[in-house]
Amino acid sequence: MKIVIFGLTISSSWGNGHATLWRGLCRTLAKRGHRVVFFEKDVPYYATNRDFIEIPGGDLILYKDWASIHARAEAELKDADAAMVTSYCPDGIAAGELVLMAPRASRVFYDLDTPVTFSRLDAGEPISYIGPGGLAGFDLVLSYTGGRALERLQTELGARRVAPLYGHVDPDVHRPVQSTHHYLSYLSYLGTYAADRQDALQHLFIDPAACRPDRRFLIGGAQYPEDFPWQPNIHFVCHLPPPEHPAFFSSSRLTLNITRQAMAEMGWCPSGRLFEAAACGAPILSDSWQGLDSFFEPGREVLIARETEDVVTALDLTDAELNRIAKAGRERALEEHTSEHRAKELEILLGGPTFLSPSAGGPAAMMEA
Repeated sequence: MKIVIFGLTISSSWGNGHATLWRGLCRTLAKRGHRVVFFEKDVPYYATNRDFIEIPGGDLILYKDWASIHARAEAELKDADAAMVTSYCPDGIAAGELVLMAPRASRVFYDLDTPVTFSRLDAGEPISYIGPGGLAGFDLVLSYTGGRALERLQTELGARRVAPLYGHVDPDVHRPVQSTHHYLSYLSYLGTYAADRQDALQHLFIDPAACRPDRRFLIGGAQYPEDFPWQPNIHFVCHLPPPEHPAFFSSSRLTLNITRQAMAEMGWCPSGRLFEAAACGAPILSDSWQGLDSFFEPGREVLIARETEDVVTALDLTDAELNRIAKAGRERALEEHTSEHRAKELEILLGGPTFLSPSAGGPAAMMEA
């Protein structure tokens, strides 16, 4: 297939989770004989933090403004088998209108930010990447979030055919490596700063660090404010590009996953970092949200923390206990959550109404209006 995508970014992993997911998916699609053409608006904050410039077997088209690229986009769509526009695409509405006019392609919308979409919809705020007609014109609407989000996409935004396409990991990129002194930690956390995660970060990371002042805690990420409540034993690494993630996770005795508030409230929305950490062989301590147990088994493949005491208890586990959890989590990630698994699911979904599992929120479930 030739797949044309209008997305947020694949060229820069700075401050967003889209890029790493697209890289793994596009690499896998190329291995499976498909060609991806990815249109990305060349904005300054991604241009100055660009860490990916070429799609294997495909094309990355960077453009300054929609007018300058409209004719090229129209030409690429003429022989496309699938045409997709995603959430947070800077020209999402214009691109969506063009996709809906594609002469032969399956017309797809992929919401990688479904909880944010609905939080804005509920608040009466504008959604910059969905036009006034909603999603009714698309042949298929994919959602990074499963569960009740799938029904809401139909009932509130008019989607006719919906399916989850969850996060994933490329095991060729994210795998256990030799630990690095710079990243050694008793507990690590990798994530862009978000105000709606700060309360959980306080209780599940900062307060536990105060309980273990002799241990080294490590945060990696971007956009942390100057008034962040650092502790003397909390160290910081500013923005880790994806090639550094394996060393970061492999150097962590235990790593923490915290879900954005809207994602946690909606459930069925696993962070890509969750799969990355698991594939790198790091034992994971995660906040709790509905649907988590469908991706990793609590207590065996992942540990759950709801308050500071849960984190302290996890920190006091033996190395043998943590290694057991890490091994089980990695096995589950490789068995069910790789980029190849998602590429196969996408192939099936683009091929027609046949799907892998009829379960309401399962990895390849599909709903039709």
